[in-house]
Amino acid sequence: MKKTQILKYLILLVCVPAAVLLGALVFDDRKYIFVSACVAVLSCVPFFMSFEGKKTSTKRLVLLAVMVAFSVAGRYIFAFLPHFKPVTAIVVITGIYLGSEIGFLCGALSALISGFIFGLGPWTPFQMFAWGLIGLLSALLSAILKKNKIALCTFGALSGVLYSLLLDVVSTLWYDGAFNLSRYLALFVTALPVTAVYAVSNVIFLFLLAKPMGEKLERIKIKYGL
Repeated sequence: MKKTQILKYLILLVCVPAAVLLGALVFDDRKYIFVSACVAVLSCVPFFMSFEGKKTSTKRLVLLAVMVAFSVAGRYIFAFLPHFKPVTAIVVITGIYLGSEIGFLCGALSALISGFIFGLGPWTPFQMFAWGLIGLLSALLSAILKKNKIALCTFGALSGVLYSLLLDVVSTLWYDGAFNLSRYLALFVTALPVTAVYAVSNVIFLFLLAKPMGEKLERIKIKYGL
């Protein structure tokens, strides 16, 4: 693995979660906008590091914007169905077909931008990292997820569980700023019905969207040499 690739993963998997936890444990709740901005900036760094040429970079940026727009619009359209959203599915598809940097950034920006519609809060940096991590993992597993629909749907279901596990951290810290394992486990068990909805919605949206969106992204990549 190249040094630049290692650096990208260090930023996404070490620096970003460190910023999220620092914001939760050190700053008070009113600083979540600042923390969210820091997470957004850190998420952008690997993406811009991967630029190879001006034309290609611009096209990749346009694709990222389109996928984030789909994600935010999907969350808004399905607002009437609690916890049943296509965001995770679109982030997974983005990661599979456009790579780890764009996948992570799509997840992070989807959480941040849609937060201006649904409300920003201390949970926003955790959402940014959770969806970003799902986008990154989908890219790392893309060879399997592209070919095997069962593996894709299984990954979608597990992504719902992962998202819930990470968001329960902020719920645990919400009480007194300290992480209590028994409280965390109690919150996770209490949230199991919601987690189940997350998981099922991810499977449904991936089943419906993965093939048509994936085919279009592949055609665009071939056409523009991405």
